[in-house]
Amino acid sequence: MKRKRMLLIAAAALLIAAAVWGIAGRMSGNGAQTAQTTQDREETTAAKPVIYLYPSAETPVSVKLTLSGTPGTRYPAPDADGVWRVTAQPDGTLTDAAGREYSYLFWDGVLDTAYDFTKGFCVRGADTAAFLQETLAAMGLLPREYNEMIVYWLPQMENNAWNLISFQTDAYTEAAALEIEPAPDSLLRVFMAWKALPEPVWIEPQTVSPFVREGFAAVEWGGAQVR
Repeated sequence: MKRKRMLLIAAAALLIAAAVWGIAGRMSGNGAQTAQTTQDREETTAAKPVIYLYPSAETPVSVKLTLSGTPGTRYPAPDADGVWRVTAQPDGTLTDAAGREYSYLFWDGVLDTAYDFTKGFCVRGADTAAFLQETLAAMGLLPREYNEMIVYWLPQMENNAWNLISFQTDAYTEAAALEIEPAPDSLLRVFMAWKALPEPVWIEPQTVSPFVREGFAAVEWGGAQVR
């Protein structure tokens, strides 16, 4: 009798946890499935990474991007040696040698890498906008930066049942090496790998740390849908 009562209590607790888990929109406890923690190495398009430059004073800056994969579009076009050379202002305005102004440096390309889904978030499609706004702000993106990232990715994510999201570190930075001269005092590279899912899965929650902008700050955001 005592064992039966304990089983009933345990079952009730699981039902309550499942209900909370479903409402929360991101899974951090027991679930039906566990996320695949690694992605097979394959070529995946890195979509709309953009680079912002914020020096303390007007500064000539060169930026070189080296990809493990196939380069795609770059705007503005870099010089013949593949290096962007611009003059950056403290507000992020960039000017090329012809005097044309830009808000950021844009690139895309096909990366040959294996994305890491060891940790991340499983988010309801309908909750994706709020999740990205909260999480990207916590990571240190400014409203201008995270709003531009959200309006690019949200149309591809909000109508999915669920989105599995993991912010990449070495898997991305090693496949897309960035050289900036003069070297920034602080550098933030936010790259979101994600998958559309029909059902939620469990994944260990990812910890995000706030970015501290000091001196010359360089910031990049981008992402890739992994199919």
